[in-house]
Amino acid sequence: MNLPQNRTRLFEILAGLLATQLIVFGLGFYMLNEPVRIAESQTQLQLTQLDDAMTLYAQNCSVCHGLSGEGISAIPPLNNPALQTMAYDDLTKTIARGRFNTAMPAWSREDGGALSDYQISELVGLVQAGDWNATRDRVVNLGLAPLVPFTTEPDPVLLAEVANLPDGAILQTAITIFAANCVACHGADGLGTGIAPALNDPAVREKTADELTRTVTFGNAGTLMAGWSNALTPEEINAMVTLVLRWDEVPAGILPAPNVPIPTTEESIALGGQLFSQNCSRCHGPEGQGTQRAPALNVKAFLTDTSDIAIQQIVTNGVPGTAMPVWGDRMTEAEIQAIVGFIRQWEANAPEVAVPAKGGGGGPPWMRNNTNTTTQQSTGQGTTSTQGQGQGQGQGQGQGQGQGQAQSLLASFDWRILLLIFGALSISFTLIFMGFESLRRRPKKNPTEQ
Repeated sequence: MNLPQNRTRLFEILAGLLATQLIVFGLGFYMLNEPVRIAESQTQLQLTQLDDAMTLYAQNCSVCHGLSGEGISAIPPLNNPALQTMAYDDLTKTIARGRFNTAMPAWSREDGGALSDYQISELVGLVQAGDWNATRDRVVNLGLAPLVPFTTEPDPVLLAEVANLPDGAILQTAITIFAANCVACHGADGLGTGIAPALNDPAVREKTADELTRTVTFGNAGTLMAGWSNALTPEEINAMVTLVLRWDEVPAGILPAPNVPIPTTEESIALGGQLFSQNCSRCHGPEGQGTQRAPALNVKAFLTDTSDIAIQQIVTNGVPGTAMPVWGDRMTEAEIQAIVGFIRQWEANAPEVAVPAKGGGGGPPWMRNNTNTTTQQSTGQGTTSTQGQGQGQGQGQGQGQGQGQAQSLLASFDWRILLLIFGALSISFTLIFMGFESLRRRPKKNPTEQ
């Protein structure tokens, strides 16, 4: 074997050893880092599941358990430290199969519910390790906040008059209990809400005392009516039954609807500001200061005397006989709530006297007079500005998304994989090279040999 052949052979051996060392080195580091990678993957999976669970909670659970799992009336809270340590299987069983003789229905598809086993496991994770403040924001941003009054205060003058009725003290006790626990679902003066029927109703008064006592004590299966035996004493339950049977004797207005503010987040207020600018500012002014077409909203008197529920009703149903149209058929409930939240944030700095803006801005888009040259010019400028903003936002978002994707690819790139690939390619090329060299050095047969 001559010198060039020795060098070639030595090169082949060294290349094979180097490639093998690279593979071993890469595998070793991969094995050492595997526990960290698994932990990071599990954390990311848990965050994804909790994010999904917050949406599931908003869509299915918030109506009974509240914005942030605090519970409504007799419905128990979920943001309870005791539930965080509860066995996983017990929580899963409760959500999947419900609880007998309570308002908790079965959510598993096998039991007629709407959730899969995986979705139920996500909700269990939310109960055990969820962020209830973030959950509250999710419920609000999705427009699924349970807009029902939680508590109210009986009118003191009318409550004093009840004392003059037969068994007035019992009725007073029942009215106070109803104000603290029942108005959330059954509404002011017991006239009902969207989630529970009226108790101040002749049809209900036709029921016997035993029937009503049984319903208050044990609840009503298949409805949101929970049993109150653990929250009220037998005497208090009897007082509630007395109130239901004699509600026609109680003065009207004794349990007014409370002024419960609509819950908001930064996102909902931003949405409300955008919607107000697009649909309301032309009549009410850019800052709600009012115009010749519509009254001021950003003024202390209006914001102090008008509750969020009343503002929502005005926006939803309009004001007959005025230029205020019905918006309930043009906007979703969540969008109207966002506008109310945006208007409410003016209250802290609202002026005592508003200075109306000059003109009316030509009215809202759906009432514009297309023959008005000034309005057309103003509208055209606004459209151009909007298009420019849209293009700028689109370009900015596109660039930002591109940069974000590039950063995401770099962050997820694993150099160990490159090391393994390089080592494997090195071995492959070495073997191919060795094969060609062995064929080249193979001695040729002499044609004269037999």
